Amino acid sequence: MKRDSATLTIRNLPARVVRGLKALARRRNQSMEQEVRDILEEYVAERASVLKQIEASWERQSRRPTGDEIDAWIAAGRDLPASE
Repeated sequence: MKRDSATLTIRNLPARVVRGLKALARRRNQSMEQEVRDILEEYVAERASVLKQIEASWERQSRRPTGDEIDAWIAAGRDLPASE
């Protein structure tokens, strides 16, 4: 099966991030390019899963929250003290 693919160029990446990616890749015995692909694929899959869960939860509600309600919840979450 042929996979659709695209080329992504990332400029001005801090050197410490590049060093970290190289170290992660080295530990997994793969190229840094493959490590970045794996990280991006995992992040997108996880985010899609979370969004699916949110949608399923909304379907069980009698109504969807308004944008203002969501903004208020986000603001309230930011006001919580950082956990130790």
